Amino acid sequence: MPRVLSASLSAHVGATVTTAGWVHRRRQLKSVTFLILRDAAGLAQVVVTAADLRARLADLPEESVLEVTGRVVGNPAAPAGVELVDPTVRPLGDPAVPPPFDVYRPELTAALPTQLDHAAVALRHPGRAAALRISAALVAGFRAALDRLGFVEVHTPKIVAAATESGANVFALDYFGRPGYLAQSPQFYKQMLVGVLERVYEVGPVFRAEPHDTTRHLAQYTSLDVEFGFVTDHRDVMRLLRDVLAGMLGEVEGRLGEVEGRLGEVEGRHGEVEGRLGRLAGRVTGAGAGRLDLPAPEIPAVHFTEALAIAGAPPDEPDLAPAHERALGDWARAEHGSDFLFVTGYPLAKRPFYTHPATEDTPSGGPARAYSNGFDLLFRGVELVTGGQRLHRYADYLAALAQRGEPVEPYAGYLDAFRHGMPPHGGFAIGLERMVARLLGATNVREVTAFPRDLHRLTP
Repeated sequence: MPRVLSASLSAHVGATVTTAGWVHRRRQLKSVTFLILRDAAGLAQVVVTAADLRARLADLPEESVLEVTGRVVGNPAAPAGVELVDPTVRPLGDPAVPPPFDVYRPELTAALPTQLDHAAVALRHPGRAAALRISAALVAGFRAALDRLGFVEVHTPKIVAAATESGANVFALDYFGRPGYLAQSPQFYKQMLVGVLERVYEVGPVFRAEPHDTTRHLAQYTSLDVEFGFVTDHRDVMRLLRDVLAGMLGEVEGRLGEVEGRLGEVEGRHGEVEGRLGRLAGRVTGAGAGRLDLPAPEIPAVHFTEALAIAGAPPDEPDLAPAHERALGDWARAEHGSDFLFVTGYPLAKRPFYTHPATEDTPSGGPARAYSNGFDLLFRGVELVTGGQRLHRYADYLAALAQRGEPVEPYAGYLDAFRHGMPPHGGFAIGLERMVARLLGATNVREVTAFPRDLHRLTP
């Protein structure tokens, strides 16, 4: 008999079906045992009245894997409004070793390091699994938005001969007797591919040897990268980013009901809620600060020099600190009702060598030469996206490297593309885990990462 997932049981009322999953919880009453089975689609309630089967289930640990065949009947108090009765139960493995924490509780009570040490089990908790589903929705929306605009998905090497970001924070490795590095980004390759396909994107891992032990940094994370040609300046890139974000968030909204169903199912005849998405859904749609809406037609933007003034930072600060970003997030919400804020015109000295210099003076009339056509996008007071216009003339690259005291040789393969004609172009990169964390209001990016890698963690 084909397996039926829990979410589809309501379509089989009156029929005998087979389902399978993990023992999420057992509720043993005087004359009946309620067995709650968890699968990828949600929860299924099994009503057990036979004395011999109740005895067999009495000592069966949670997380054991079972196959259950039974008749589907309606019950408004059960998950999805149905339950299985008159069941036969077949173990599909040995009884599970009890996990170090209860997966069936509405919240995982174990400390985050304990959860990460036992990630294979902790991720089974509906709340942790929901973060992975929302991550998948964001990636699907990212791909769909760009596919509609004629972009081509590409896949670039993750072992490279030179550091992308001028040698900072790289993982070095021995590549058959030669020095190599784990790629900090696909930046060089996606630029080169603009000369081939004009519009490209990539979803893939990037590696940063971050010495920071913070709640927002990982040594490996998923980067959503975009690059496209024939731009006028960075504002074309910002407009595209706005449209892509709208597509990503639209996909999350479309799938949110599905995720809510998994987490908000009701267990038992007395309406005991095992897991809820109410708080999580509120974070996605507003995090207590109003609904998450992208302003139409543009996200508000301020120049870097204005951002310093708004944040109360000294005018000679070379970059924005996290406290400045939080202040700017509060300002964007108060002044524009926006969760998003562009900060443009970052100092050229703080941007990679491939960043195009500013083509306009600052709003205060200051000279453009010290600033860039680069931007960051802040999301709820945290940097989410970095992007901008790139250099596209070979001579400009030679000059930029010389000004920074960088040799040309390590970048020869990359620079060769610009000797053979490249259009004005630009792009951006979104940190996926950081975006999910901000959507869900997670205090630590590791809470929404399946198997995080950081300064201290290399397993599991």
